[in-house]
Amino acid sequence: MNETPREDRLRVRPYALTGGRVRSSTELALETIVRVTTRGEAGSQELATERRLICELCIDPTSIVEISAHLQLPLGVARVLVGDMVTEGFLDCNSTPVAASDSRPDLRLLERVLDGLQAL
Repeated sequence: MNETPREDRLRVRPYALTGGRVRSSTELALETIVRVTTRGEAGSQELATERRLICELCIDPTSIVEISAHLQLPLGVARVLVGDMVTEGFLDCNSTPVAASDSRPDLRLLERVLDGLQAL
């Protein structure tokens, strides 16, 4: 069988995955770590493909940025999908609030980034 190259496959436009929305009811920072809940584990097979893949990926705690990269989804789309799934109880997250645009970066976040870079 010849498999069609990925670029030639019919793909759903990113805005269709979110219903045209660019924001979720739950605003999450890009570095927010999410993990699947028991509800997400039990009901993931009934979810749309992208949501099911997010549940499978989040068996291990994963950041929104990593979800975007692994699933090759635009960052904004991944953020909306994850936010919706947190609201619906399929995912659980740490409660990193979205920083105000005029505020300085959180010192704890900078320390975590530095620790991660040093671990590489």
